[in-house]
Amino acid sequence: MKIYAHRGAHIGLTEMSSQAYRAAIEQGADGFECDVRLTADLELICWHDADTLRITGRKAVIGSTRFEDLKFADPMKLEELLRLAIDHKKNLAIETKHPVTTGGLVEKKVLELLFSYEDEIEKSGIEVLLISFSWRAMQRCKETAISTGFLFTRKFLASLAMTPVIGPSIDLIRKHPELVAQAHREGKSVFLWTVNSDEDIQLCLRLGVDSIATDNPARARSLLG
Repeated sequence: MKIYAHRGAHIGLTEMSSQAYRAAIEQGADGFECDVRLTADLELICWHDADTLRITGRKAVIGSTRFEDLKFADPMKLEELLRLAIDHKKNLAIETKHPVTTGGLVEKKVLELLFSYEDEIEKSGIEVLLISFSWRAMQRCKETAISTGFLFTRKFLASLAMTPVIGPSIDLIRKHPELVAQAHREGKSVFLWTVNSDEDIQLCLRLGVDSIATDNPARARSLLG
């Protein structure tokens, strides 16, 4: 079971920060998970929320603000994280956020970036996964060479996933553990989020979950060995 650092290893650190992702390397994570948004000048940054308020105490809407004007939040560019993943041979799961005013442009920009690094990605041997809660976003990307995963929190959505990877929440799997075996019978792999407790990590291991996203890679690594 592979361990992905959910927005970095951010216990005691700012989530999505360069420090959190570097801590994930030290903690033995197999990969990084990140959320991406486009700034007003179309820079891809690793940022979960629609604005900066929760993280910085100062509000700026990501999609309406130029990258230079977001420097107070110290956002990490996706390209920077991709380079870190390549250099340290860490897998990368990239979640595109929706709804956004730019629609599918975020997937287009992400794919352009990934294809520009195609040779480096191949040489490093890392796996890159593009994920989203948006069914339409994953539909747009299904014909690409990049592996895709549909994220969801309700059982019936599993049947709508056209992607080779499914991404149910840990809450859903606690209620419906059979979804893991069902996915495997269909030839799909399971990327589970956000798995933090010892009990949940052990449940995932028993069920044969392929990958988990966790805020605490060090704890997951100590349990998995």
